[in-house]
Amino acid sequence: MRILVTGANGYLGQGVVKSLLELGHEVIAADFATDHVDQRAKRIDCDCFGIEDPYEYFGKPDALLHMAWRDGFVHNSDAHIEDLPKHYRFIKTMIESGIPQVAVMGSMHEIGFYEGSIDEHTPCNPMSMYGIGKNALREATELLCKQKNVTFQWLRGYYIVGNSEYGSSIFSKITAAVHEGKKEFPFTMGQNQYDFVDYPEFCDQVAAAVSQKAVTGIINIGSGKPEKLADRVERFIKENHYDIALKYGAFPDRPYDSKAVWGNTGKIEKIMQGLKG
Repeated sequence: MRILVTGANGYLGQGVVKSLLELGHEVIAADFATDHVDQRAKRIDCDCFGIEDPYEYFGKPDALLHMAWRDGFVHNSDAHIEDLPKHYRFIKTMIESGIPQVAVMGSMHEIGFYEGSIDEHTPCNPMSMYGIGKNALREATELLCKQKNVTFQWLRGYYIVGNSEYGSSIFSKITAAVHEGKKEFPFTMGQNQYDFVDYPEFCDQVAAAVSQKAVTGIINIGSGKPEKLADRVERFIKENHYDIALKYGAFPDRPYDSKAVWGNTGKIEKIMQGLKG
């Protein structure tokens, strides 16, 4: 397939482009700059939102994987609401021009405060601007796809574990702190349980989901298992042989963070099995 990936130069985009290339796809990687993107991809430096006919411009791809998003880790940034019309217009233009498949990167923050296993039927009550923005785009994209009979996939990401210092997750921040020579890292009590997925596995799951059309709708990208934040972070420090200690209780938990939440992975397991089969 020829797959257009927007936001390809981002922390997640870079890994997903690699995974798509490994599956043998032709990848058109678009971002403001593409200097960190795998050179096997066709790299295009541009503002996707400023292109009049993006479907034609990007060579009529078979699928759009829309990963572009500003301030993903700044949960109450105004950008989540301000950029929403741009995302909507871009996706709408692609659909109306004839793209047959649209996949968009979502987030478990669309759900809001919830405890237990999340599937595609779990109600969404987002409690941050990030969650509100993603959830609104999900609803709009699904509606647009239905109207034009386009394959719709919403890839709901969970908590990604990776040792890149360039992300904004707690794991990236710990890596950056180690590189700065710090010996202590301020932390919450770490008792909340989340669905943690390792970066390479996350990228492979996203690539696999877009590579097929049999499984559609909301697809959870995660491990399907809850684990205490403290346990996963301590394990991460050990796995990477970092000389740093957690300072427990330095920060309170965020009010919208669930005590225990994880994704139902029935759909992604089916996709991964199909890929192996």
